[in-house]
Amino acid sequence: MFEVLQQVPWSTLFLFGIAGIISLLTSLVNRLLTNPEKAKADRKEISEWNTELRKAQKAGDKKTVDKLMKKQQQIMKLQSRMMWQSMKVTLLFLVPLLLVWQFLGGIFRDPTGQAINVAYFPGVGPVLPIPIIGNMISLIWWYLLSSFLFGTVFSHLFGLVEVSE
Repeated sequence: MFEVLQQVPWSTLFLFGIAGIISLLTSLVNRLLTNPEKAKADRKEISEWNTELRKAQKAGDKKTVDKLMKKQQQIMKLQSRMMWQSMKVTLLFLVPLLLVWQFLGGIFRDPTGQAINVAYFPGVGPVLPIPIIGNMISLIWWYLLSSFLFGTVFSHLFGLVEVSE
């Protein structure tokens, strides 16, 4: 039934599309459930506090360190709130992603149960000179590469990350 999807380039394009759709949905939900402007302000406040604290500690300025440590609880609350904001999206997508992975893992196996190549890089072929990946571009590696690409693009499009100036 899925034989055509097991052949390059269809497997490559299919997984590229799946990664794009999942990244788009994740970014959209992240944008709807979080407030990027508030997160940016919180990150800035935390960063400034950390910078001031390190500077005071390095200078041996006990008075400034004590003053900054009084604000530590507030900073920890900000960090906790930021962590919860990112966890909301993860928890929402966890079960659906596990189901998608279960489905894809079944498709991209040969009759003996071995993972099949799903992508070839132009000019390189099925063997990549990267030791951690080994001799093939499997489902996991191709999905991760595609997902990182789309995640980066959509995060910037939806204003979920800061752009350095």
